[in-house]
Amino acid sequence: MALVICRRFPGSFCGTPPRPALIKYYTNKKLPGQTSEDWVLTAKKISTDTRMAATLKLLKPLGYQVFCSPFAYSATQSVAYWNMRSSTPPQGQDPAKQVENICSTSSSWRILTTSSAPLGVEFSNASASKASTLQPDSPSTVRVEEDVEVFDSFEDPRAFLQLRPEYQLHSYNRSETGQPLSVAEGELILHKITVFQNNLQPQVITDYFCKLSFLPAEHHPILLSSTSFTLLCQLSVKNIQLFDTPDLISILKAFVRLEIPHSHPMLDVYETKFCHQVWEMSLDQLLLVADLWRNLGRRVPRFLKIFFSYLNFHWKDLSLPQLIHLIYIIGESRQVPQDLMQKLESLILKYIDLINLEEVGTVCLGFFKSSSSLSEFVMRKIGDMACADMQHLSSYALVNILKMFRFTHVDHINFMKQFGQIAPQRIPSIGVQGVMHLTLACSALRILDEGVMNAVAASLPPRVAHCRSKDVAKILWSFGTLNYKPPNTEDFYSSLINEIHRKMPEFNQYPEHLLTCLLGLAFSEYFPIELINFALSPGFVRLAQERSKFELTKELCTLDGTVGVECPNYRGNRLNSHLQQEGSEMLWNLARKDMNSKPEFLEALFLLETVLGGPQYIKHHMILPHTRSSDLEVQLDVNMKPLPFNREATSTEDVAKLRLKHVGVSLTDNLMNQLLKGKSRRHFRGKIESEKKAAIHLRGSLCNVTGRLEATEMADLCPPAHLQAPQVKLAIQLTNKNQYCYGSRHLLGLHNMKRRQLIRLGYRVVELSHWEWLPLLKRTRSEKLAFLHEKVFTSAL
Repeated sequence: MALVICRRFPGSFCGTPPRPALIKYYTNKKLPGQTSEDWVLTAKKISTDTRMAATLKLLKPLGYQVFCSPFAYSATQSVAYWNMRSSTPPQGQDPAKQVENICSTSSSWRILTTSSAPLGVEFSNASASKASTLQPDSPSTVRVEEDVEVFDSFEDPRAFLQLRPEYQLHSYNRSETGQPLSVAEGELILHKITVFQNNLQPQVITDYFCKLSFLPAEHHPILLSSTSFTLLCQLSVKNIQLFDTPDLISILKAFVRLEIPHSHPMLDVYETKFCHQVWEMSLDQLLLVADLWRNLGRRVPRFLKIFFSYLNFHWKDLSLPQLIHLIYIIGESRQVPQDLMQKLESLILKYIDLINLEEVGTVCLGFFKSSSSLSEFVMRKIGDMACADMQHLSSYALVNILKMFRFTHVDHINFMKQFGQIAPQRIPSIGVQGVMHLTLACSALRILDEGVMNAVAASLPPRVAHCRSKDVAKILWSFGTLNYKPPNTEDFYSSLINEIHRKMPEFNQYPEHLLTCLLGLAFSEYFPIELINFALSPGFVRLAQERSKFELTKELCTLDGTVGVECPNYRGNRLNSHLQQEGSEMLWNLARKDMNSKPEFLEALFLLETVLGGPQYIKHHMILPHTRSSDLEVQLDVNMKPLPFNREATSTEDVAKLRLKHVGVSLTDNLMNQLLKGKSRRHFRGKIESEKKAAIHLRGSLCNVTGRLEATEMADLCPPAHLQAPQVKLAIQLTNKNQYCYGSRHLLGLHNMKRRQLIRLGYRVVELSHWEWLPLLKRTRSEKLAFLHEKVFTSAL
């Protein structure tokens, strides 16, 4: 019979146990030499055991809490996970204590100070203080329904270390216990340090560190502040060259147990020593040291740089557990040479049939955090593995796999279909950070699954207070990008807008998140005036340009331009003209470069010039610069005839030819008579100047033409400068699949907003859709011309 221990836990509960990893899929995945007994009951067997399910109900009295992961997907599988973790507790150990150890919380680092207070008195006071705070009926006790938002950013990514016994060889387990040290024994060791400080050998120093680290945790702050312990640290630094590698690792473990502050200057010396030891250490030792630095919360770029250099020569020696653990360390450090990641990818392919799904999630998270890509082939293999047993994949691993699909932009349709089937049921039990990543992955991959989006929208308003500014921003951006409004639109958007108001101090720290919120809202036609006025204020614009690590000019210009078109009654702050001009030029250069690199666009432009009669009848530019994409503008008169409004169509060479052809003095009869009769030079010069002015005035009234119209009289084709007002203005857009939701004709938010604004300004949008135009590229020229002619002139009617 399975047993779940329930225990009252006062105060806020910050930690979560590792993810449930017991699934039938894993029982057949074992390394050479392993037996099926290394794994435990299959998910199928557990899910059919009604006694286990009944036990959960019977052993959960009112006011008690079962410590389980917020990402767990069923209670019975959580029971299975505890069975996998341990069969029987060590002799004499309280089972409830064992659960408490597994669910240990992360403590904040304490500042190391010196104090001469009597050690024994301090220990006694600390114990009494702690005992007085343990009130079983404390009102701050966390309720079960709040556990869904609990996320431990340190412990949760380390859950994979419980999946194989081999991980214990090169990782630190915070729940491991040693020989407890009493307060009296601790005082005796500190006394010996003071008395024998000049005669302590390296092995003795190591032994003292290890023993002192097993003092009860509540006495650690007192220990760290004692002068004797400070002296011990100084002695270890002084004799550091005498320590061998096992001694150094033991001391580093003691530092982790004692929670030495990660900024302590003593650790600089130890990092330097480990840097010198790298090439003399084994892979297990190197991984363990890297893991210990991670447990200390200290970034060690020098050590990792040398470690990665070592791996370039020894990467083929990595076992599967070593590989997974290394990828975790790389992800947490956020630094790695990309050539090493390519080598590790080849090892992933080597072990792909032995990796279980929870480890796949670790691999994806490590590559994602280090901004390292996986090939499309590997991502499709990962997608296939997940599809084979997605119902048993933990939500935490599912989120990590989706992060990598988002990063690589690989469209694994079967994976997304199965995700769409299981996600609506899981979303209420996933924390808002996980929900944000699920939603963002859908928008990045352009996949609109209404079931998923509706589940997100329904679950969010009651727990919106748990959202960070980043979560609010990404969720609003995702819904706006997918151009989707859920059934509870008003409740959904009002709750998120109210949360933006409450989190304004946080948005001041991360200004890019506020702009993301407002753009996502604008896509969905929501314009909170107070927030927009604040975001476009000079102070916030300056803040966004100075504090943010992102270039936010484009975002500011998009928001400002949108407000100018869609909020005619808005009288608040706007961007200054200089910033508007700078943003417009930046966006136009990007759009022009993008469109001019596409053969299908260039051919459409050339053929439209032919249909309309020349380049002066069509203009490639950004009608709405803030919408980040260009258009082909055409203007028609009342008779539906194109107007030659484009004065920029003439090339430099054509302008030079026109000057040579049209600038000069006409030889009239009067001029010839004056020349023959020898009129005064002054009179002749005046006549010449008047004739020149007339010729220049005539040239100025002509339109620009291209070399293809060279034989045509310009004065006959081009009207004077005072053109008649156009009756119809067309905005011709050549679209591509990335402007639509995946596999549909549902426009994404930015492009839908652009069309909405063009219509508001009086344009008729003519779309040359990719599903129509691209197949035509293989047809005859006459067919293309007929298609474009119909598009232009039929749309104008």
